[in-house]
Amino acid sequence: MTAPGRVIPRVLVHRDAELLAAAAAARLLTRIVDAQSERGSASVVLTGGRNGIALLRAVAAAPAREAVDWSRVDLWWGDERYLPAGDPDRNETQAREALLDSLPLDPARVHAMPAVAPDTDPAALGAVEAAAERYAAELAAASPDASGLPGFDVLLLGVGPDTHVASLFPDHPALEETGRTVVAVRGAPKPPAERVTLTRPAIRGAREVWLLAAGKDKAGAVATALSGADGDTVPAAGVHGLDRTLWLLDISAAAQLPERIHPPAAG
Repeated sequence: MTAPGRVIPRVLVHRDAELLAAAAAARLLTRIVDAQSERGSASVVLTGGRNGIALLRAVAAAPAREAVDWSRVDLWWGDERYLPAGDPDRNETQAREALLDSLPLDPARVHAMPAVAPDTDPAALGAVEAAAERYAAELAAASPDASGLPGFDVLLLGVGPDTHVASLFPDHPALEETGRTVVAVRGAPKPPAERVTLTRPAIRGAREVWLLAAGKDKAGAVATALSGADGDTVPAAGVHGLDRTLWLLDISAAAQLPERIHPPAAG
């Protein structure tokens, strides 16, 4: 049974990872244009990883990107590796190379998560926690109400093979957070160990949440998350949008889904 107020996720399966990225890019551009028509601006939360960056590259290649007034787009991140600015492993660095540096964005509306200051040990006591607090304050400053959150139109998430989303990993304290919008992560199971991430309550505050997964290494995680798993232990099962939740997959990532969710192709 679906919990009261929860939007039932919609699953869309594409032929391969390349088509998934192109289709998601077209969908995102349309959603941004619609948001600007409705409210004058749009707010998008970006994700990293191979699928998130592939989507951004597809946006860069799409002629329809010219339909967007990029000066009226706010960009946020769902999580970040706590590394120095410009580090090639930072989601921000990869996003700038894939798309952002080619767009006429308003720099004041590109809200990167804090980076490690020069000559600072990222593992120093309180450092990543202070970074998370700064980002929470930036979110709150842009919030129109007491939620502490801007009105995110679309929040993008990659799905890890262990079902993690953003930097919310199974069995890690950040997954259990119910009050704050942003928290620090220490001891992440994949490097780097220190990260900053939006929490589940913050993710659930977005109008639309889109989960991206491509490749056979994601099939088990996708099937687990979409088959009724407990969101308190399976991160990807515990996130959803206020108005819409989309799972955007390729055939390989959808391979283990039960037929009631994704019937096999005819023929």
